[in-house]
Amino acid sequence: MDACPKNIVTYMHAHLDGDISATEEKELRSHLNTCGACQKHMSELEYVVHTLESLPAIAVPMGFSERVMLRLPKPKVKSSIQRWLRRHPMLVAVAIFAILMSGPLMSGYNSSSEFSVTDYPGLIVKDGSVVVPENETIKGDIIVKNGSLEVKGKVDGDITVVNGKYMASAANVTGQVKEVDETFEWLWYSIKDCVTGIFSSK
Repeated sequence: MDACPKNIVTYMHAHLDGDISATEEKELRSHLNTCGACQKHMSELEYVVHTLESLPAIAVPMGFSERVMLRLPKPKVKSSIQRWLRRHPMLVAVAIFAILMSGPLMSGYNSSSEFSVTDYPGLIVKDGSVVVPENETIKGDIIVKNGSLEVKGKVDGDITVVNGKYMASAANVTGQVKEVDETFEWLWYSIKDCVTGIFSSK
C-alpha cells in the first residue's frame, strides 16, 4: 500500500463520506481490483464506519448540561461605563486633562473679582471705569477685568473686557473687541491666551 498513489487513500475517505465524483469512484474501483493491500484497508475503514453507525445513540443524563454550565467559571461582569472607558483611552485622557486644567482657570475666574486694567499712559481710570479720552490714541491691546471701558478716542489694537461693559463705536478700534461674561467664555479666553503666549514667546 505504501507504493500506491496518495490520491487513492483520499478517494477512500471521499467514498465513505459520500463526496466522491464518478471519475474518482471509477479510478478507486479499478485500483482496488488490482491491489490487495488497499482492498484490505478499504474493508477495515468500511467496518469501522458501519460499527460506529450501528452503535445505539447515547442519551445524555438529565441535567447534564446545567451541571456543566454551573461548573464553568463565572464571567466578570463589567459595567458598560468601564467597558467604554477601556475602549476609548484617548478620550479619557483628554477629559482628565480638561478637568485638571479647568480647575485653576475656574478658580481664577471666580476669585478674580478685583478690578484691573492694562496700564497705558493716557487712560483715565476711576472707580472701576476706564476711559480712552478724545484725541487720544492707545497703541496696544487693552484688557479690562471687572470694570467698564468707554472709548472716546482711538485704540490701535484689540480690546478685551472681562465681566464688564464696553462702550465705543467700531470705527474707533482697529483690532478685535471681545466681551467675556460667561464661565465657558472665560475658560476659552484663558486657554487661547495661554496658547498664544506660549507660541509668541518662541
